[in-house]
Amino acid sequence: MPSVQSDDHGVTPPASTRTAPIDLSGLIKAYDVRGLVPEQLDDRVATAIGRAFAQEVVGGAGTGTDDGPVDRIVIGHDMRPSSPDLSLAFARGAASLGLDVVLIGLCSTDGLYYASGVLRAPGAMFTASHNPAAYNGIKLCRSGARPIGQDTGLDRIRAGAEELLGEPSHPGGTETPRGRIDEREMLAGYAEHLRGLVDLTGIRPLRIVVDAGNGMGGLTTPAVLGTAAGLPPLPVRIVPLYFDLDGTFPNHEANPLEPENLRDLQARVVEEGADLGLAFDGDADRCFVVDERGAAVSPSAVTALVARREILKEAAAGRTATVIHNLITSRAVPEVIVESGGKPVRTRVGHSFIKAEMAERGAVFGGEHSAHYYFRDFWFADTGMLAAMHLLAALGEQRGPLSELVGSYERYVASGEINSEVADVDAVVARVEEAFAGRDGVRIDRLDGLSVVHASPDDPCGMWWFNLRPSNTEPLLRLNAEAADESGMRGLRDEVLGLVRR
Repeated sequence: MPSVQSDDHGVTPPASTRTAPIDLSGLIKAYDVRGLVPEQLDDRVATAIGRAFAQEVVGGAGTGTDDGPVDRIVIGHDMRPSSPDLSLAFARGAASLGLDVVLIGLCSTDGLYYASGVLRAPGAMFTASHNPAAYNGIKLCRSGARPIGQDTGLDRIRAGAEELLGEPSHPGGTETPRGRIDEREMLAGYAEHLRGLVDLTGIRPLRIVVDAGNGMGGLTTPAVLGTAAGLPPLPVRIVPLYFDLDGTFPNHEANPLEPENLRDLQARVVEEGADLGLAFDGDADRCFVVDERGAAVSPSAVTALVARREILKEAAAGRTATVIHNLITSRAVPEVIVESGGKPVRTRVGHSFIKAEMAERGAVFGGEHSAHYYFRDFWFADTGMLAAMHLLAALGEQRGPLSELVGSYERYVASGEINSEVADVDAVVARVEEAFAGRDGVRIDRLDGLSVVHASPDDPCGMWWFNLRPSNTEPLLRLNAEAADESGMRGLRDEVLGLVRR
């Protein structure tokens, strides 16, 4: 195992020789690294983070996050213009400690997780996901794609990088590597692995429109669903939309969560008479779905559909499946899980929480409202492509349209996430809680922000719930609400927003 203090850069210099304190809190956040290039993230900062990351994964023993012997890491990057140079600077920082580095080049974030799982190595993915072109960032994981978040090492990585950047001798991206830096192709193995998890060979022929948003879906879709990785053809005809890899995003931002970024896909699905449409975000770890009418399918409905398939697969093997869902997925999700014979477990929002809960409980699947889908058979990591394959299999195994297939999973009406800027988050949340606490049939919990649930059969609006969560980085409150029908949802939404914005 390489030493974490093997040269002068691992030693804190005397206070008289140090520069002003460095603050990376605006760049290294609760779940990952994300910021403007080069104002917040440049080669010098990437090198420091790479070295601090190496210190963390090598020195994890005794912190409750022991990675075991670590002698190499794996690094991938997306199509943003700054990604290749930043990833190489990070690699040099890690290699300066004696770690070997495997560069896998262009890949999706779930492609990096695949490499971390197969190689049993900690990983770093250079991407800003769905953020605009001016941004870049890093998603970090331990070996086997285990997450690194604020409470599981990211704070220590930030502190280590700040200390390195405060040293006058920090070389700014030009550290001499002591470990090897090699390149390796992993795309074909990634595609073959996913093909082995969902069999699409026997489905009826499907025509699908795929909007890659000029992101990494333009690389992974032809490899997994086509023949670009040398795999046999599937009964799936792909109509490509914005497959050219271009991190300047010339057509629209690679953020399908925003309705305007789905419009081209929706129109093309109808124009082509396609069976469905898929939209990937910039790093292609999230997948959004449009039905044959051009209507968006909620991620909660996709979560419920995939959960049912995974539960039934476990039941056929004589096992009861546990499925994780975050607290702002539709109430239809736990209902479907129970109806299918599974056990639902509700968690906080955020990939580090859901991955940890899945690993602890051995859950077969997990889903979030944001179209992140997690699989036990994919190292408990998220992969939008695998969720898309489950959807294609479910659709291709029956004759009806997608709208009919997902109709039974879309039982309630949701508001979507609504942000409000407030001066005093705690005071506003307390005001809302006070307004609802005394009502009959109301249950309140604080698992993640404030959740208020009403399920009294005497309520004329039927079941309703809402959740208010503070942002980790801004003075914002995020509202999600759901009710049995449109009028009930609108009334609930407007009442809560009236209290929040008073």
